[in-house]
Amino acid sequence: MSAIPAVLAGLCDDAAVFPPGLAPLPDAVSAYRDRAGAWYAELVGPLVLAAAAVPGLEPLLPDDGTPLPLSVTFPEGPALVPDVRAAAARLPVELRSIEVALPVGMAVDAFFAQLDDVTGLDVYVEVPRDDRRDAVLDRLPGRYRAKFRTGGVRAELYPDEAELADGIAAVVAAGVPFKATAGLHHALRNTDPETGFEQHGFLNVLVATDLLRTGSSTKDAIEVLAERDGATVAGLVTENVTGARAAFTSFGTCSITDPLTELVGLGIVTAPEESE
Repeated sequence: MSAIPAVLAGLCDDAAVFPPGLAPLPDAVSAYRDRAGAWYAELVGPLVLAAAAVPGLEPLLPDDGTPLPLSVTFPEGPALVPDVRAAAARLPVELRSIEVALPVGMAVDAFFAQLDDVTGLDVYVEVPRDDRRDAVLDRLPGRYRAKFRTGGVRAELYPDEAELADGIAAVVAAGVPFKATAGLHHALRNTDPETGFEQHGFLNVLVATDLLRTGSSTKDAIEVLAERDGATVAGLVTENVTGARAAFTSFGTCSITDPLTELVGLGIVTAPEESE
């Protein structure tokens, strides 16, 4: 039996190279490969890299027959997607997904016109927080996945509970899977002691997603997103919410050990006993 419950399998995408971690690419690749045999390996999804990093992978990947799982981000929009896919095809990697942002000032129709020919992998579209939001959400069902930015280096980059709940409710109702990125540094809703930022918890997001998919109201989801009590949230994370993972696929984290440690502390994951 796996030490990682099914409800958490592949929940943490390894975004070590992004802020605040900013791991050098060689270190991030080495750490990912070394983790393959760890007892908690099933918690981890693909390594997340920006498109600009893909060409630098070749000397870091000995061809031992085990491809490196990747998700590649395109913060400047979809223009470079064909080139990066071609580069990845020449490497011992498994390109599982791409995550594409809608650049400031770019029209929604022009954006999706560049993505329409992308097939064979999951395409996450970062949902903008401006007046193009609804138009983007309308284009996702049946073809694309959503990506919600849940934080960043400034307080205003964190959506409040109502905004995040509304976004999750929209994609859940439309049958659109989503992932989250940035700001989910902890399992539970919290106030960062250094910055004062109000941060969402990844377990809160999981439980809120489950509530919405099983018919609860957006108000209920808002309340769960705001919940800070560990026992309360942990008590809601059971195998019964495994179905929520079809909706909430993963979140990017620059540390794997931090969420793992908190999951163990909450009693949701049980670490194996060290041999004497």
